[in-house]
Amino acid sequence: MPQVPLFSFDTPPGAYPADPNVEQTCDDSPERARQWLFLSQLPGFGLRVRRRLTAHVPQLPDLLNLDSASHKAMGLPAEACEALAAWRRDDAAHPALVALRVIESACERNGIGIVHWQSSAYPLPLRHIHNPPLLLYIRGDTSLLGRDQLAIIGSRHATRAGLDHARGFAAALGECNLLVSSGLALGIDGAAQAGALDAGHPTLAVIGSGLDKIYPRQHQRLGERVIANGLLVSEYPPGTQARPAHFPQRNRIISGLSRGVLVVEAGFKSGSLITARLASEQGRDVFAIPGSVHSPVARGCHQLIRQGATLVENVADILQELGGWWSEPTTPGANTNSAQNAVTEGLDTREVAVLEALGYDSQSTDVLGSRTGLSADQLMQSLLLLELQGLATAAPGGYVRIA
Repeated sequence: MPQVPLFSFDTPPGAYPADPNVEQTCDDSPERARQWLFLSQLPGFGLRVRRRLTAHVPQLPDLLNLDSASHKAMGLPAEACEALAAWRRDDAAHPALVALRVIESACERNGIGIVHWQSSAYPLPLRHIHNPPLLLYIRGDTSLLGRDQLAIIGSRHATRAGLDHARGFAAALGECNLLVSSGLALGIDGAAQAGALDAGHPTLAVIGSGLDKIYPRQHQRLGERVIANGLLVSEYPPGTQARPAHFPQRNRIISGLSRGVLVVEAGFKSGSLITARLASEQGRDVFAIPGSVHSPVARGCHQLIRQGATLVENVADILQELGGWWSEPTTPGANTNSAQNAVTEGLDTREVAVLEALGYDSQSTDVLGSRTGLSADQLMQSLLLLELQGLATAAPGGYVRIA
């Protein structure tokens, strides 16, 4: 039978895998799941309280078998003691038991599953972060929790080039048998998850709301695609609306589930930098794609690189840094270099010349005309064709290459 570590919320960062000398049998029974669900909703039951309890009980559900005097002696808050007492006497009218039934009903109605601390499906990497969630609400393929994951994150206000990078890297990482995870946010997150799905690979999304309240609303359809072809995850019960305070909490789960985090674009004050910091504290690898020195959404990536993040130009850079733990690619040699080599296929000589003259900083038509020797009409026709094929786009001051 699978084994899990004893209950602990104070494992040092990077302490992965678990100490094999500290184990306890998993329990996937419905009753155990109900107990963890009840405990996850206890008032005043934060990290400090839970840490203190590790000196008294091997697993939190053991609290349910103790009397009120024991609970008070352990220093549990009064509200938590009252709720635990209501559980023991099966007081269906108590607010804590009413709330429990509401959550259970919503989970059943919306096809939401629960993976709790003692479940065999609870992901091992997540056990060893600071303040791991007591349980996860899930919709989709539960087995994906055990897959090797690489998170792709970045700015909500991404450039066209950044969105294309997110899609391309997600597709290539999927070919290498890495599960792409993210936060379903606008911009880079959504582009990465759509890129994985469009390439025929599953993806995992962690959101900061209940699973019946997919946020942002613009990604409702994308969220449904994730459920059908991947896994949607939250630590918040159904019915919970998204709030600003939820997203830093969500970010620790994104990084905690992953072996590494790839930041595609990020400003100085981007939430992606918080996720990258959490990943570093959790002992995960941090990767960043450099951009133009003139781009505000590249500055966060440049800062990460200065702080030690691995500079990434293609998927091979990521695989090399991750080392030997990752699974063998399903398609050997799949990386973004091969994709780049195929970019010019189907282009005529004139379009290739314009594409090669373009840079990732904005180039004016005067400069492009000088570099290619093309007339204004020929140049504009080639630029239009490159735009239609998704290889270039108009930008302030001219045009930029995006592939």
